[in-house]
Amino acid sequence: MAVKTFTQENFDTEVLGAEGPVLVDFWASWCGPCKMFSPIVDQFAEEHGEVTVGKVNIDEEPDLAARYGVMSIPTAILFKGGKAAGTLVGVQPKESLEGLLK
Repeated sequence: MAVKTFTQENFDTEVLGAEGPVLVDFWASWCGPCKMFSPIVDQFAEEHGEVTVGKVNIDEEPDLAARYGVMSIPTAILFKGGKAAGTLVGVQPKESLEGLLK
């Protein structure tokens, strides 16, 4: 499944209003660890079609980052039923992302 881009305009509908789980990767283009984490998130998205996966560029969407208390990037938050159900900070292996689903 393709990785989506979440913005202030579509976040409530696509993330909070989603029927299934949604993984959101908060990142920035200047962030070295984010560049390392991005292919892991992409691979997770390919292998887990049951999860909607998307990214929030914190430079373009600082209000979303603030809304969820993102202080360090990359930060991955799994949403279930419109609520944050798990958070990972820093570069993580794909297995850690999969652990959020349990």
